[in-house]
Amino acid sequence: MRVSIIATGSDGNCIHLQSETTGILIDAGKWKRDLEKRLLANNINAATDIQGIFVTHAHGDHIKGLTLANKYRIPVWATDGEWKGISGVDEELRRVLETTWSKYERIEIGDDLHVYPFKVHHDAYEPVGYVVEDGWGNNACVVFDTGQIDDEMLEMMEGSNVYIVEANHDVEMLQNGPYDDYLKDRISDPHRGHLSNDQTAAALQKLVKGRGERIYLTHLSSNNNTPELASHAVRMALFEKGLINKRDYFLEVV
Repeated sequence: MRVSIIATGSDGNCIHLQSETTGILIDAGKWKRDLEKRLLANNINAATDIQGIFVTHAHGDHIKGLTLANKYRIPVWATDGEWKGISGVDEELRRVLETTWSKYERIEIGDDLHVYPFKVHHDAYEPVGYVVEDGWGNNACVVFDTGQIDDEMLEMMEGSNVYIVEANHDVEMLQNGPYDDYLKDRISDPHRGHLSNDQTAAALQKLVKGRGERIYLTHLSSNNNTPELASHAVRMALFEKGLINKRDYFLEVV
C-alpha cells in the first residue's frame, strides 16, 4: 500500500492511501487549490486516483478542502455526527458511516480497499479513526486527533503494517509553554484532547511487533513539540522491546 502524507499539522491534514487499483483520502484539510497542488506534487491525479474521501472529524484543519469532492465528483464519508459540522459538499456525494450494534460498518471502495472506522476521543461530534485494508491483506491505520488510545482502539489498530498516528505534544513543553491554563487542560484532556509523545509511544509499544512496520508520527504541535522529542519517545519505547529503528521498523516524523 502506498502512503502519501499530503499535509499534517494544525494548518491542515490529508493523507492519500493507494492500493493497486484504488485510492482514497483521509481528510482534506487544505484549501482546494493548495490541495490540488500538493496532490500533483505527489503524482496523484485527483480525477482518477481518489475514489473516496473519509473524514475523521469536522474541524477546519481536516475538512476545509472538501469542495475538491464537488469538482471531481468524489463521494465523501463521515459519521452522522460530523456531518452536522460539514457544509459545501453536494448532497449526492454525502455518505454516512453507519453503525450496527455500536460498531461502524465496513466500507468497500473500488475492487480492493476495505475501510473500517472506529471511535476516537476528541472535542468533536462523532470523531473516528480508520483502518484501511488492501486486497493483499496490508493494513494502514490512521489516528489523528484523540486524547487517548483505549483498548477498543488498540484492538482495531493491531496487526497493521502502517501506523499513521498523531504525536501532538511533549508534556513538559506544553505545561511550561505559552498557552493559558484552559488550553493546556483541553489539549491534555483524555476525552477531547490530543496525544502526547508518551501516549503515542506507549500505544506503539503494544502494537509494533518488529515486522518491518512503517510508523508515521503526525500532527506535531509547532509550539509544544519537536520532531526530535517525538522520535526519541517512540524509539526508546520500542527499544525496551528490543526493537531497533530501520532494522525492525521504520519511523518517520512528518
